[in-house]
Amino acid sequence: MRLYLARHAQTSSNIGHALDTAYPGAPLTDLGQQQAGRLAQRLAGQPLAVVAASSLLRAQQTAAALAAGRGLRITTLDGLREVDAGDLEMESSREAITSYVTVLRAWAEGDLDAMTPGGISGHEFLARFDEAVLAIEDAAAAASGQESSQDVAAAAVSHGAAIRTWAAIRCRNADNGEVSRRSLPNTGTLVIEGSSRSGWLLNEWIEEGTDAIPADSVFSASPETDPRP
Repeated sequence: MRLYLARHAQTSSNIGHALDTAYPGAPLTDLGQQQAGRLAQRLAGQPLAVVAASSLLRAQQTAAALAAGRGLRITTLDGLREVDAGDLEMESSREAITSYVTVLRAWAEGDLDAMTPGGISGHEFLARFDEAVLAIEDAAAAASGQESSQDVAAAAVSHGAAIRTWAAIRCRNADNGEVSRRSLPNTGTLVIEGSSRSGWLLNEWIEEGTDAIPADSVFSASPETDPRP
């Protein structure tokens, strides 16, 4: 399956650099609504069998244009939601963000026991995100009338930290540390291919207003930290 993992569009929490991870979360700004429309245009030529999104409001709003343009209903999967900030929820200080990011990088480098205060472990995060991805595969296979999702495409709107962390761990061609540190702007999209059974490969890193970046270029590029959910 080809899976387009897209970060949601802009919210006021993004502007304020706040660790906004709890339900329902902030809605999209006016610019965010425009970005969501442009994401739908960017993926208009892709034969998506499924459009999924996390349960958080910003992901649902971002996915709406993608789904409406294809006559699809949004498949809501709670497992796609952002990595919980725990006791750091809605904090925006440098110290809080550094603490949050440090845990994410620890997961990407193999320490899945690391946790933010009041948060979850990497084991819990991976279990719920893996389950969501598998649900997308099953839904795509069913929608296309095939026994497997091998030759179909789907899109999932999730969150910056969750996407980068999951891809760093699960894409076998990924440089774990590089992918987890690299910036993923609003509506930035990772294109991955494979399956939960055979494994995943990261093929492209797409950002608004730029050409798709091949995976090998992503891994050699200078990372830019963007921890905002």
